Amino acid sequence: MSQSKRIKSGPMSSVDAAWLHMDTPTNLAVITGVMIFDGALDFAWLQKIVERRLLIHDRFCQRVRETRLGIGTPHWEIDPDFDLQSHLHRMALPEPADQGALQEFVAEIMSQPLDPRMPMWHFYVLDNYCSGWALVARLHHCVGDGMSLMQLLLSITDDQPDAPLPEQQIDDHGDAAWLSRLAYRALGTVDALEKSYRQASEMAHEGLELVTNPRKLADLANMGASGFMALNKLLLLPPDRRTIFRGQCGVGKTAVWSRPVDLEMIKGIGRAMGGTVNDVLIAAVTAALRRYLEEREQRVDRLDIRAIVPVNLRPMDELSELGNGFGLVFLSLPIGVEDPLKRLVVLRRRMNAIKNTPEAVVAMGILGSMGYTPIQIQKLIVSIFGSKGTLVLTNVPGPRQRLYMAGSPMRSLMFWVPAPGNLGMGVSIISYAGEVVLGVATDACLVPDPEAILDHFYAELEFLHSWGHSPLQDQVEPIEDVNLEPAPEAVSENGMCAALTRSGQPCKNRARPGLSTCYAHRAVEPAAQP
Repeated sequence: MSQSKRIKSGPMSSVDAAWLHMDTPTNLAVITGVMIFDGALDFAWLQKIVERRLLIHDRFCQRVRETRLGIGTPHWEIDPDFDLQSHLHRMALPEPADQGALQEFVAEIMSQPLDPRMPMWHFYVLDNYCSGWALVARLHHCVGDGMSLMQLLLSITDDQPDAPLPEQQIDDHGDAAWLSRLAYRALGTVDALEKSYRQASEMAHEGLELVTNPRKLADLANMGASGFMALNKLLLLPPDRRTIFRGQCGVGKTAVWSRPVDLEMIKGIGRAMGGTVNDVLIAAVTAALRRYLEEREQRVDRLDIRAIVPVNLRPMDELSELGNGFGLVFLSLPIGVEDPLKRLVVLRRRMNAIKNTPEAVVAMGILGSMGYTPIQIQKLIVSIFGSKGTLVLTNVPGPRQRLYMAGSPMRSLMFWVPAPGNLGMGVSIISYAGEVVLGVATDACLVPDPEAILDHFYAELEFLHSWGHSPLQDQVEPIEDVNLEPAPEAVSENGMCAALTRSGQPCKNRARPGLSTCYAHRAVEPAAQP
């Protein structure tokens, strides 16, 4: 697209403006993605791909122009000095140029703010990673949400290694239209909900006014009881429980990701436990956080911590559009539930309860209202939201088929959305080509060793996989019938489970440490006394 055809200037949406102003020195509103490729890098080909598939979007050649008094929404304007070389950086990792070196590089750049005097994105091409190369992308949240930006990154890939470059430039929607067919859900999309985004934004303004004008309650009641209840729940939600995951963040960050996990194995665990892939993965993350706390002698009894979960609010045919079109919901992770079966059923019930409420739409309305308020008030609202959660959690089904860039096959991908306010942890789960990867980004002051969380994640999946292939699992009640009430237990004398199977035979599983039953029997019946 020629410069003359570009949109020279235009107002920023209120939601995008809210994300623009969420930057703090210790928590940047920047999305970070990592794409890893096998084979040799053809940098000249990659540069042409970026020019012809990325720069056709006006937003990647535009910078931000703030209003003079800091009131109202900023504008987008074409950067007259735009130079691709200032955004596409070719670099090399220090030896041994392995995953550890790449993780350190990602953690380092996570702390670096983007310059609003330039288009707010950067690509780093690391051409000596292991036996291939890596592309690290940083894009400010005001450009788009995690969904739209992941779709855009995937739009510069191909489904064949020898795919030709596009012969002509196309408009904003043509190149990325096929991506709208990719399934994207965090915990599932919210239904139409009978409320438009404009109503949600108005409700957010009204909610902030309730303290000074209680008569507004009557007007809100006319907008729908469910919407009002959701708004009330969000604004009056108490601060989250204090754990070592919460505290004052610093500038330094850490970033790690797991080795690929076979998706079919996760599906097998889900079939054995009566849950979905999403249920299993979120339950395993919850277990990993519990084990991390226990290892550091933190109390976990009856502990719940809240994860802030982005939820897509776009129709499927608009997934490739830039901008922010998502809401936020709070999911309480049952850290205090020790038993894996019980933990999964609790999570499943909580996630199902969230899916059919207007909480995500109302949260989006609050974000939109922030775009119209002075920056100081915006920062106050962000800090309030930050106090209500402990981490940001995303779970995205990615492409099922192998993709290529500049002729190189993509081995894996990972991304993190920012943690607003003073949140110190972001957990991302993404599937690609039959595998699942877990990524953990943390504040280095709060969680300096996120690789320990990965180790606990592996251990939980291994346990669930072993349990799912045990003959005992066929004798366990369906997950819906699991009793959620705790049962008293004694310590096993010989280290073996003290329960009996349905055939009356002694269970052959080992008891959990310090208890009298195995994980399976703990979920379905009280422990037999030794």
